[in-house]
Amino acid sequence: MATLDDDMWVGVVRLHARVEHELAAALQRHGLGLSEYRALCHLSTARSGELRMQELADLLGLNQSSVTRLVGRLEAAGLTRRDLCANDRRGVYTVITEAGRERKDGASDLYEQTLTAALDRAASEGLTATVSALRESFAVG
Repeated sequence: MATLDDDMWVGVVRLHARVEHELAAALQRHGLGLSEYRALCHLSTARSGELRMQELADLLGLNQSSVTRLVGRLEAAGLTRRDLCANDRRGVYTVITEAGRERKDGASDLYEQTLTAALDRAASEGLTATVSALRESFAVG
C-alpha cells in the first residue's frame, strides 16, 4: 500500500524524468548536454568564473571521474580551460572562457522557455499537485 510520501516521491521522480528529457533535447540545438549547460551556469556565476573540479562535481552531483570527462568535453569545445591553483599546485580549477559564456547565454532563453513549458505540460497531464507544490514552495521561500 502506497503512503502519501511514496506517492509524492513517485510524482517528483516522474516530473524530474520528463523535464530533464525535454531540457536535454532542447539544449542539443546549442550543442550542449544538460550537465554541460549546468556546469557553464555554475562557472558563469562563480567568483572569477572558476571553480575547483571537486566543487563543480559537488554542485552537479557527479563523481570525480564524471566531472573530469565533462570538463574534458567542455575544454575540447573551447568553452572552459583548466588552471592550477596558485596556493595549492595539486588543486585544479576549471575556468569558463568567453566562448563558454556566449554558448551558455545563447542557450539560456531556450532552457528557461523549455523548463516552463515542460512544467506546465506535466501539470496538465497528471502531475498538477507535484508541480503546484514545488512552485508554491519556491515562491514563498
